[in-house]
Amino acid sequence: MPAFKPFEIMALPTEMAHHQHHYNQIVIGLNGRTEFDIAGQGNLVGPGQGCLVSAERDHAFGGRGSNAILVVNLPLRQEPVAPGQEERLAGLFDKPCYFQLAPPARQLVSVLSQEMRANPEDHLLGQACAHTLLCALHRHMAFPRRQPRAKRLNLEVIDAYIAQHLERKITVAQLAGCAFLGESQFHLLFKAQTGLSPYQYVLEKRLEQARRLLADSQHSLACIAQHCGFSSQSLFTQVFSSRFGLSPSRYRKWRR
Repeated sequence: MPAFKPFEIMALPTEMAHHQHHYNQIVIGLNGRTEFDIAGQGNLVGPGQGCLVSAERDHAFGGRGSNAILVVNLPLRQEPVAPGQEERLAGLFDKPCYFQLAPPARQLVSVLSQEMRANPEDHLLGQACAHTLLCALHRHMAFPRRQPRAKRLNLEVIDAYIAQHLERKITVAQLAGCAFLGESQFHLLFKAQTGLSPYQYVLEKRLEQARRLLADSQHSLACIAQHCGFSSQSLFTQVFSSRFGLSPSRYRKWRR
């Protein structure tokens, strides 16, 4: 059997795969986006986000284009690195959990992952880095449970996802995955925070980009429609005209 690795830095293929293993795992996104489904709970994992995978629990995973993740592997029996560590970690892997890191924790992950990447065969360093991450992240991941508070969505993360996928169909499930929420809860929080439904919000982003392209580019209407995620030029013209009272071609002439 291959030697147990305390950590791995890897890219996931785009095809979804699934397996289980006899040790616990912490997965943290470094670059790009990956998709996980743990015991029926699916979410997207991006930079600074992660999930806990319990031993012997079947889970599915796959990449969304170019990606990199840090995987910390934790044997079920290990010597604590500090008094009381076993008590602190008790129950951490009882059920699937997705989390998002605060900026200081993200910085720590970045520094330690660079060390691990530069020294992939140094298992002693890997164990030390893995334990450091585990101790530092445990407090952060447990914090929301101890002090529940009204959740606010990070619209910067959602806007970045929309901008990256504007040419494609964007579902509520995909947007909810950016916030690690179910569709219903996400829809309610999103409407309360923005005053728009997720569908209306995405449509506004499509139309904003269309207006910019009409004013500042020489692209054809068909090209702009495709770039902004409309299924046809006729649908684009219909939606744009209804929203602004001008057809795209008349808007372009008016702006110039």
